[in-house]
Amino acid sequence: MLEELSTARKVVGVKQSLRALRGGEAKKVFLACDADPAVIGRIEAACAAVEVERGYTMAQLGSAGGIAVGAAVVTLLDG
Repeated sequence: MLEELSTARKVVGVKQSLRALRGGEAKKVFLACDADPAVIGRIEAACAAVEVERGYTMAQLGSAGGIAVGAAVVTLLDG
């Protein structure tokens, strides 16, 4: 499933993901299983109408999102 992150339109990180969720641009959210619950709690609360996938580490999401550090959340965008 992470393969789709390499070519799709996406945002990485909590702030950008919240902006996409609130703006109705988010299609799917990937949450890291090893992220601090306090960090991803706001994202979880905003994901009522969006598919959420868990089970990847922060290192895996960061790499799939194209950044050199771990990521707590990566959000696929519509279009």
